[in-house]
Amino acid sequence: MAARKDLPRYTVPTLSAKDGARVAAILQERLNSLTDLHLTLKHVHWNVVGPHFIGVHEMLDPQVAAVRAMTDAIAERIATLGSAPVGTPGALVKARTWEDYHLGRATAIEHLGALDEVYQGIIAAHRKAAKDTEALDLVTNDLLISHLHQLEIFHWFVRAHLESAGGVLSTEGETTELGAARKAREARAG
Repeated sequence: MAARKDLPRYTVPTLSAKDGARVAAILQERLNSLTDLHLTLKHVHWNVVGPHFIGVHEMLDPQVAAVRAMTDAIAERIATLGSAPVGTPGALVKARTWEDYHLGRATAIEHLGALDEVYQGIIAAHRKAAKDTEALDLVTNDLLISHLHQLEIFHWFVRAHLESAGGVLSTEGETTELGAARKAREARAG
């Protein structure tokens, strides 16, 4: 029997080719998202200005490195499942369901406000992927959960700059990067 073109020729033991392809498709979405995140974090690293420049600039490089490592682990898992990971810029842009990062040169607090929104989206999608793989493939699920641990810590680092001593986030209620950046800037000025 010939293999279907849309299914891998092999996958990991105990997974059907169909389930291996489904898990790989979920992981490809995460690969696209995390590739975009590490590029966005580096963009912020290069374009952050203002009195908190050095703290934010230096905080972001370890995040970039960790997220890049996550992309490598995901790509290797896709290959292990018998599929081919796609990491080209054109494929990422074509497949993404989110808008490009909006800020260029901006203050640390503006970028952190925008990154609060970015991390919220990344984490929500990663949690969904973990839930979607839980019954299909425990190894992939474990990989995604380990990434969530790091991503949530990085989000906490960002939010610590946006939080008041009373626990209120300056970006509270915002749902867009630009809105969160504006609100964070206004709270800092106010």
